Amino acid sequence: MDSAKRKKLERAGWKVGSAREFLGLSDQGAALVELKLALSATVRERRRRNHLSQSALARRLGSSQSRVAKLEAADPSVSLDLLFRSLIALGGTGQDIA
Repeated sequence: MDSAKRKKLERAGWKVGSAREFLGLSDQGAALVELKLALSATVRERRRRNHLSQSALARRLGSSQSRVAKLEAADPSVSLDLLFRSLIALGGTGQDIA
């Protein structure tokens, strides 16, 4: 978040902090959230680079478009397994995932 936006929010009475602070996450919990966010962003970027719709990726995964949308939004209900399978379906390798 840029400093101008942060200052504007603070002037309006909002407290600005991290997801870790807000959720009271441990170091491991924060690392897991960051990993899922990074994997979700990578899936979205690879899907777009491959010119696939969410529906097309869902068909490859045997899933639904709404599930892919949740995956790309890093919804907490999305498993790491589905994130990994999605990357592999998009041509990712074990090295990409690591």
